[in-house]
Amino acid sequence: MPKLYHSPNTRSSRVISQLMLMGKLDAVEVICVDIVKNDGTGRRDPMNAHPEGKVPYLITDEGETIRESGAIMMYLDELFGQPLSPKIGAPGRGSYLSWICYYGGVLEPALVAQFAEVNHPALVGTFRTLTEVGAQLETGLRDGPFLLGDDLTVADLIMASAFLWAPHLMPDSAVVKAWVARVAAAQDSTAMEAFEAEAIQSLEVKTSA
Repeated sequence: MPKLYHSPNTRSSRVISQLMLMGKLDAVEVICVDIVKNDGTGRRDPMNAHPEGKVPYLITDEGETIRESGAIMMYLDELFGQPLSPKIGAPGRGSYLSWICYYGGVLEPALVAQFAEVNHPALVGTFRTLTEVGAQLETGLRDGPFLLGDDLTVADLIMASAFLWAPHLMPDSAVVKAWVARVAAAQDSTAMEAFEAEAIQSLEVKTSA
C-alpha cells in the first residue's frame, strides 16, 4: 500500500481530496505529520520521510519516493486507472500536462511572490504575475466549465487549490471565481473537514505524548 505523508490544512490536503474523489482513500496509508509552518508554528516531525520536512510525500509499493504535489497527484491518478485525466495519447492530454506543469512553474511562484509582497523584475520576467495567470485561466476556460472542457481533472484540482487556500489572491475575474467555485463544489468538503479535524486531533495527541 502506498504511504502518503500528510499534514492537515496544507498543500497535501488536495491529495487527500483527490483520493476521496476517486474513492481510493482507503487504498493509501495516510501518515499524519507535523511541519514547520510559515508563521513559525509547528515542528520538524521525525516521522516525516520527506528530506526537507515538507508535505505531501509519497512512497510507492516498490519503495520509490515521489515529491511535489503535481507528480504525486498524477501518479495516484494513473495508479488507479486515470479517472481524473485524459488517457495517455488521448486528446486533451497535452493540455492536461501543461496545466500540471504550469501550476508549479508559474502559478505557485507568482502566488508566493504576491503573498510575500515581493516584486522584482527577475521574478516578474520569469514567472509573470497573478494578472497573467488570471488571463491564462480565462483562456483555458473558454470551452467548458473546467480546464479541459466538461470533465473535472487533476489539473483543476491542483490549479484551483491555490485560490481555495488563498481566496484573497484570486484574480478579479468572474470566470475564474466561478470555476474555483465549481471545483470546490465537486469535492466533498464535509468529508474533508471531518478528515482534517481527526488528523489535527491525532497530531495533538502525538505532540502531547
